Amino acid sequence: MISSTTVLALGTGGGTLLVTALSALAVGILGTYTLLHHKEVLAWWKEVRKKDLTHTELDQPATWVTDLYTALCGLAQKPCRASDFDNVVRIGNMIKGIAEDTEDIRAELTEVVKCVGTYVSTALPDPGPSLKVSLVDHHIQMVSAMKQEAARWELERAINATQKKIKALRNS
Repeated sequence: MISSTTVLALGTGGGTLLVTALSALAVGILGTYTLLHHKEVLAWWKEVRKKDLTHTELDQPATWVTDLYTALCGLAQKPCRASDFDNVVRIGNMIKGIAEDTEDIRAELTEVVKCVGTYVSTALPDPGPSLKVSLVDHHIQMVSAMKQEAARWELERAINATQKKIKALRNS
């Protein structure tokens, strides 16, 4: 019979098996932590993506509300006729068109559209061909101009509320 003193399989000693088992355990633990980290990163990424999609939905209304505010500032403390409101009416119609599609700020945009309608309805009548204005007509025009300024102020308040809501939604 063959009797040999050589070890048939190298590395089958107890120390080598222990090192191999500990290495496998360390790789398993490291893999588990990596998987958990990737799950957290994926959840964070989905949250950021959702916020980004919300922000893009608010970009167009925010731009139009800012444009409306700019147009409104040009008409401040100045009695306006119907022809002066062309830009305000145009922007108001754009906001009206998007108000139904924007859930988060629908109420605020609807209020802005309502205030635009009220403001535009206060347009002063076009002056007649006469050069003289009676005292009664002058008084009526002054009252109408004050109503117009009050309506402009209400529209400005609605615009500011909408801008605050958009800013709060972007920061949340």
